[in-house]
Amino acid sequence: MSSYQRALDYLYGFINFEQKSLDRYQSSKIDADRPRRLLAELGAPQEQFPAIHIAGTKGKGSVAAMCAASLRAAGLRVGLYTSPHLREFRERIRVLTPDDPDGRIPEEAFAALIEQVRPAVDRRPDITWFEIVTAVAFLHFAQSAVDVGVIEVGLGGRLDATNVLTPLVSVITSLSLDHTQLLGDTLAQIAYEKGGIIKPGVPVVTANQPPEALHELERITAERAAPLTVVGGDWRYEAIRERRDAQMSQRLIVHGAEPAFIPPGTAFTVALPGAHQLLNAAVALAALEKTRHRFPALDVAALTTGLATAQWDGRLQLVQHGPGRPALLVDGAHNEDSAARLAAALRSDYSYARLILIFGAPEDKNVAGMLDRLLPLADEIIVTTANHPRSATPEQLAAMAAARGRDARLTHSVAEALTTATALAGPADLIVATGSIILIGDLLNHWDTLQSGSTRYG
Repeated sequence: MSSYQRALDYLYGFINFEQKSLDRYQSSKIDADRPRRLLAELGAPQEQFPAIHIAGTKGKGSVAAMCAASLRAAGLRVGLYTSPHLREFRERIRVLTPDDPDGRIPEEAFAALIEQVRPAVDRRPDITWFEIVTAVAFLHFAQSAVDVGVIEVGLGGRLDATNVLTPLVSVITSLSLDHTQLLGDTLAQIAYEKGGIIKPGVPVVTANQPPEALHELERITAERAAPLTVVGGDWRYEAIRERRDAQMSQRLIVHGAEPAFIPPGTAFTVALPGAHQLLNAAVALAALEKTRHRFPALDVAALTTGLATAQWDGRLQLVQHGPGRPALLVDGAHNEDSAARLAAALRSDYSYARLILIFGAPEDKNVAGMLDRLLPLADEIIVTTANHPRSATPEQLAAMAAARGRDARLTHSVAEALTTATALAGPADLIVATGSIILIGDLLNHWDTLQSGSTRYG
């Protein structure tokens, strides 16, 4: 067994709330100061680099990817910390450089860092998996001498392990109802938890939110004297989408930024697909504007390159297309709001004869709301399960489809689901796999095997 695999095995021996849900997201259940005490024992690595800290329900990974790509295009070393991973663990911790756009942590570096943190970790019997991973990420960034860290919150914000940061800017992406059993069942409660990352005097950039969520964020920022920028409000932009040669072109024209940073009327091409990515791109630009005093090389040219080249797999990712075979689109939509965005994209951005839906989701999500959005678009429905303890069973999903007047085909693995979809699909059809990042990661990990085993995908 390699040292990397031994390190992973050690890590996965700890409490992992990505695998097992918390019963309550409260300070009585989570020691919010424990990550700070651990990091203090490790030399407070989070204080050794400036950071952009990003919370939200939807879009925080995309905003992180666009910020990191722009900072890298400015010639900086960028630490990028995101979750969950899509295909393999090392995706979570990256150091992007001008020479390395991937930058995932080397196996030997991860194993060495686990050994470094292990004595401090072993003195804390209640420590969680994510707290350890966060400590490893911050240590790796400090030891790699990154110029800046782009840090995505794991869950919520107020009690998250990443909230030890005092960043250059705090970012709140689009808010909607998700993890309601933990974070609350109103948008004001969600905003309170996400707004927990706001620090006294630190600038805040938020997407324009529903009124009750925005009101709560305004209350928190006023209380903490944190300057607030609302993208789509006081920070203005224009979104332009045009179909060109069967492809959807997306551009962002900025009107409300600081003119010395982004001159009025500057246009940016946005590579990430989907209309919602235009808002995410605007949030990324507004956040980067707050860091410009720290990074003189971050100019319009770097921003243009960053937005035009940013990649974020598993989100409206067209895995395969071309004449003579069905197209395959994967999207990690995992709540009703993200399913609605996927449905909107399927209506406006893609051409197909029939839609074959592969669906699998965690049972603790609003699965009914997701199905309400997606089933009306599907000509064929295939339900499946991912290799995850929180996944709903195919039988549960089929019963929910039946309650909506639709028949679903049951499969018990992603491989079986894709084989079934392939047999049903004609060359002009579109296969869409969605419901969770776990499902999409499982599909992509098996893609080569699935492709070689199918004549249509050969």
